[in-house]
Amino acid sequence: MNLLNTILVGLKEVWAHKFRSLLTMLGIILGVASLVGMSAIIKGMENGMKEAMIAMGGADKVLLEQQEVPADQEHLADQAPGRTMHDVLALRRNASLLRVISPEMAVYDTVLTRGDKSVSPSECVGVWPAVVDMNLHTLEHGRFFTDLDEEKASPVCVIGTGIRDELFGSPEQVGREIVPLGEIILINGQPFTIVGMFTHYESEQDKKQRELEASKPAAPEAGPKRSRGWGRRGGWAFQRKNYTVYMPLNTAWVRFRAAAGQDNIPDPRLTDIDLKVENLELLEPALQQARNVLMVTHRGIQDFGFRTQENQLENINQQIRNARMSGGIIAAISLIVGGIGIMNIMLASINERIREIGICKAVGATGVAVFSQILVESLVVAMVGAGFGVGASFGLVQILALISPAANAPVITPGAMALAVTFSGVIGIVAGLFPAAKAARLNPIQALRYE
Repeated sequence: MNLLNTILVGLKEVWAHKFRSLLTMLGIILGVASLVGMSAIIKGMENGMKEAMIAMGGADKVLLEQQEVPADQEHLADQAPGRTMHDVLALRRNASLLRVISPEMAVYDTVLTRGDKSVSPSECVGVWPAVVDMNLHTLEHGRFFTDLDEEKASPVCVIGTGIRDELFGSPEQVGREIVPLGEIILINGQPFTIVGMFTHYESEQDKKQRELEASKPAAPEAGPKRSRGWGRRGGWAFQRKNYTVYMPLNTAWVRFRAAAGQDNIPDPRLTDIDLKVENLELLEPALQQARNVLMVTHRGIQDFGFRTQENQLENINQQIRNARMSGGIIAAISLIVGGIGIMNIMLASINERIREIGICKAVGATGVAVFSQILVESLVVAMVGAGFGVGASFGLVQILALISPAANAPVITPGAMALAVTFSGVIGIVAGLFPAAKAARLNPIQALRYE
């Protein structure tokens, strides 16, 4: 009997006992669907985290963090200067391997108001123009700050589209894009003039969904138009950039921080100092150069550290590996349970077909032929179940896409489907070995006498 005939016989056996075969394949179907679905969730998580990392500055961004002094310097802890403009100026003069240096001074507990509307931004920060390159911002309307704005501590600001939407209305609400250049808003009660606005940031998933919705014909609406896409949605990195407010660094210092220090003593410390290296291949020498400069400005007190995006990327990869291992184990257990069901039903099938097997052996069928027939039938059951499982996985992923964040939308990969089908085939073969061996060893005379 050739392989094609063997497969056809297996399919006929499955069709002859449709309900029993469906119950047998249920474990394989669930196992394959869970494996492909889990892989899709993990791939979506990976895409979302890496997309967010790039949106927040790219792989060459380095954060200069404030840290506790080491144990051997605890007696100098009260003398630790923290991050100040002295560090920034020293790095600009002496750290030639750094391409961009961006100081930041945050304004905490910020509320922006315009008339009866108000919004709390994700961050309200005094910055230098270097922040545009540092955080990969795109200024779509207006201008950024000038040296004159910095020198005079001018009350000007640049906002993200999320702030615009909350205070002036989103494009969906008003039917057109509003560019509020020259408008006055209050930042913690102080008037500021909007001189620029960034582009609208969104993940690739959000962009595709918005373009799809825009391509559909508009349906008539009975009630007032509602916003469906320009609020606080999408990945956290894009939301944070859309709800950002920047002002000149000196403005943040003079208007909000100069009199806010402890005991009314001005606090000159910066909230952040972000760095970008000239060349990623020279990352370690660049960090060592920066470390040497800072050890001088901090008088030998090591109250700082560096956090690179490479560290974040490694953390992302580690999380993905752990998630894949956990999901793979769960799906493998489900497939093994499905394999046990296949073995059970194949043993039952052999008991029903003992006389048939006896007749086949009596007319010349060899033990190898019988073994192959039963093994292929087991494989056919597993592969048909795998096919249904792959189909079910698409429906499962669609459901998951509805309840998961847009930036982490599940993504089905061909590799995951191939792995699930291959593993199902292996399970089918392993599950069929014992029943096939049992059938091949049947004595034809005893099989023919079986009632």
